[in-house]
Amino acid sequence: MVKMHGKRLTFALMVFLCGALTSLVPASAAGEGDALSVVSGGNTSGIFDILEMVAAGAGYYKQQHLDVTKEYGGNPGTATQLVASGKADVFSGPIEPVVAGYDKGVRLQGFLARQARYAYVLAVPAGGPVKALADFRGTVLAETTVASPGEVMAKSMLSGAGLKAGDYAFLMTGFGPAGLSAITSKRVDGAAFPYLEIVNDTIVGGLQFRVFRHPILDDIADVGYFATPVTIAAKADVLQRFARAIVEAALFVRTNPAAAARLYLDGSGQKVTPDLLQKTTRVITLLQDDLPAANPANKRIGLLAPQKIDLYDRYLADSGFTHSAVPGAAVATDRFIAFANDFDHQAVIAQARAAH
Repeated sequence: MVKMHGKRLTFALMVFLCGALTSLVPASAAGEGDALSVVSGGNTSGIFDILEMVAAGAGYYKQQHLDVTKEYGGNPGTATQLVASGKADVFSGPIEPVVAGYDKGVRLQGFLARQARYAYVLAVPAGGPVKALADFRGTVLAETTVASPGEVMAKSMLSGAGLKAGDYAFLMTGFGPAGLSAITSKRVDGAAFPYLEIVNDTIVGGLQFRVFRHPILDDIADVGYFATPVTIAAKADVLQRFARAIVEAALFVRTNPAAAARLYLDGSGQKVTPDLLQKTTRVITLLQDDLPAANPANKRIGLLAPQKIDLYDRYLADSGFTHSAVPGAAVATDRFIAFANDFDHQAVIAQARAAH
């Protein structure tokens, strides 16, 4: 069981590797509809691509007359450049490379959140000695990349508990098996990871964690869908229909994790086995509070609030992650949220309940 502490995640993958566009996978069957290309900041599909897999598999793209293709850019930095240069329409991933690239001329605006909460958390084995933030004194924390947003988040939280930079240390372990191995071998005492990594380690490693959320950032969504202002102006109708399809998919995932897991596995080209289906369903179930439709009654699902992003941008600048604060309205807009949620939510929930 994953225990939560604090005020209340792709994967918010910040894997700053040099890579090129590696693959092109249809997210919907070819057919009539307005074309839209979405590029993600990874090499292959990850669990947060589930929204697009469900939007395709459950027919929401088709209902919105969309023909969506999904590309994988290798890393978030490359993916943002592909969209900024007009080689793709939409970037799906974390906001940090968008903000960091602003000083370099990257101009992207987020128009829909892919998560409802901040991606990064502090986590320690549940049976260990760390039970409060002050107990992190003397610990070594795994991080996915050097100077990751997770490290920035951890320093902020631990500073609030009275700890100085020299009271703890970070070890770059990367994602997946390497990060899990560092925890199980006790080379690290905990991790400043995306929450999804902690969920994976819970399921794959059979571990139990005590999780600490940032008290201020926790309800700030930092992962979403981004396009250039030019694309947002030229393809506003297409993007708002895409946003609606994703919100419908989010409700489906919230309502029926098992059926959503099957659609995700089918859409990502994986062989559906009972064991894999069960594990994927568990991942989705543990992520429910982080996915966009955490509150199905919310009529603003997917909101990437410019005011909250403005707060986060100032936090990134104050922490030294970026050179200067970027205005929230420059990298986020809520113009499509009303349209995206203007449908019969209960009808979608009923459809999801009936799915197998």
